[in-house]
Amino acid sequence: MKNIHERTDSSKNSYTSSTDSPDHRICGSSSSSSNYSEAGSSTHKSPKSSSSLWSGFLGSAFSVFDTQKKDSNTTTTTTRTHGWTAAVKRVMNGGSMRRIQERVLGYKTNVSNSISDIWLLGVCYKICLQDPSQEPVHTYGYAAFSHDFSSRILMTYRKGFVAIGDSKYTSDVNWGCMLRSSQMLVAQALVVHQLGRSWRKPSQQPYEEDYISILHNFGDSEDSPFSIHNLLQSGEGYALAPGSWVGPYAMSRTWETLARKKIDENNLQDNSFPMAIYVVSGDEDGERGGAPVLCIEDASTQCSQFSRNQVEFSPLLLLVPLVLGLDKVNPRYLPLLAATFTFPQSLGILGGRPGASTYIIGVQDDKAFYLDPHEVQQAVNISKDNLEADTSSYHCNVVRQIPLESIDPSLAIGFYCRDKDDFQDFCSRASELAAESNGAPLFTVTQTRQLAKPGGTSRGEEEVDSFDGVDDAEGSAQDEWQLL
Repeated sequence: MKNIHERTDSSKNSYTSSTDSPDHRICGSSSSSSNYSEAGSSTHKSPKSSSSLWSGFLGSAFSVFDTQKKDSNTTTTTTRTHGWTAAVKRVMNGGSMRRIQERVLGYKTNVSNSISDIWLLGVCYKICLQDPSQEPVHTYGYAAFSHDFSSRILMTYRKGFVAIGDSKYTSDVNWGCMLRSSQMLVAQALVVHQLGRSWRKPSQQPYEEDYISILHNFGDSEDSPFSIHNLLQSGEGYALAPGSWVGPYAMSRTWETLARKKIDENNLQDNSFPMAIYVVSGDEDGERGGAPVLCIEDASTQCSQFSRNQVEFSPLLLLVPLVLGLDKVNPRYLPLLAATFTFPQSLGILGGRPGASTYIIGVQDDKAFYLDPHEVQQAVNISKDNLEADTSSYHCNVVRQIPLESIDPSLAIGFYCRDKDDFQDFCSRASELAAESNGAPLFTVTQTRQLAKPGGTSRGEEEVDSFDGVDDAEGSAQDEWQLL
C-alpha cells in the first residue's frame, strides 16, 4: 500500500504504541503466539460445494485410522495406527496440501511473507522484522493486526432459528451470505459509534453493556431489530425473500428502509439505530446507473430528517453500491478500492466471489482480508442484560485473504462519519481520490444536486452537466457502469 495519501488522526488505539490514525504504523519487537499463524476450521461456500466435499474427504480419511485403532487388540497396532494418523495429519496440514486446499476452496488463510503495510478499516499496521530470520506473522505489528481483526464482529450462517415470516426457513445456509455480510458492516459502524475504533474485545467477562447490546440487535429472531427476519421484511420491495440471493444495491436500500422504520417506531431517546443512512447512487437514484455522486446537501438533509431537525448534522452511515466491471473488476479501480481502507471513516466492503459474499475489512499489497459468513452455527439470541454471555461465535481468529482482483465487480463500500467535521474530512479525502483516478473515479462529491432542465433530456446528452463539480474527463468512464 505505497503511494497512498495519508493523514493524521488523533484517536488512540488500545495498544500503547499505536493510534487509530490512518498513517500510524505499529512496529515492535514482541513476538506473537503461534495462534496467529494457525488456520481454523470452518465450512466455506466459495465455491458453494467445495467445502462439504473437502470436509467429507478429510473426515473419511481420518475415520479409517480411528476405526482401525479402535479395532486393534495389540499395543503395537495401536501405536502404529497413531503414527500413521499423525503422519497423515502432518501431510494434510503441510504447505503443499495447504496450497491444494487454497486452490480447491478458493481462499487463503493467514498473511503472506510480505512485510508491506496492512490497512485494516482505517488503521495501518507496519510489519517490522527485527532480524532477517523472523517471519512476518511473529512480529508485534502482525500480532496487533490479528488482535484488531479478531475483535471485529463476525456474522455467519445460522440454523435452528424461528421460521422467517410465513416461510419454512429456519436457516439461511447457502443463501444468506450477503445479508450476513451487511450485518457485519453495520455492526462495525455501531461498534465505532458506541465503543470507538480502538475498541478490542476484552479477554474477560463481564463485557461492556454496549457490546452486548450490539450483539443482541443482530440476534436471529424478530425481537432483534437487525435480525435476518427484519431485514427480509424491510427488503420485500427490493425482491428480498427467504432462500433468494440479493445484490449489494438492494441490500443497501434495505438497510435504508429498515433504519427509517426504526426511526418511525421509536423516539430519538430510544432509537436502536443511532445514525442516519445515505445510499450514494447514480443518476435518477440509481435507476439508470451512472457513477455514484455524493451530494453534500442530500447527506445533510438525511441527517436533518433523522434528528427531526434537532441537530444540524447527525452521525451518518454512507453506503456506496458499485458495479466496477462485467465478469471481474476493471483493474483501474483496484488501487482506488485499496485506498478507501486508508480512510479513517472506512467500514470495509460488501464483496467476495460471485454468489459468495464476504465482508472485506483490510488490504495488503494486492490481497484483501475478509470475514467469512460461510460457516454454519447454531442460532444465538443474546439478552441485553447478559454481560457474561458466550460471544465466541461472533468472532474469528482465522485471517483469510483473497486477491483483490478476484472479487465480484458488484459490491458496496461503507463509511461512517461521526459528525460534520468528520464528514467534511471524508468528502475531502474522497474528492482527492477522485482527482487521482485518471477520469475513472469510484464516486464523486458535489455540493448541490442540480435539477434536470424542463422537458428532460437523455442521459447521454446531459450527463456531465447534471451535477456540480463533475469533471469532463469522467465521461469516458461512464460507459463502463451498469445498472445496479
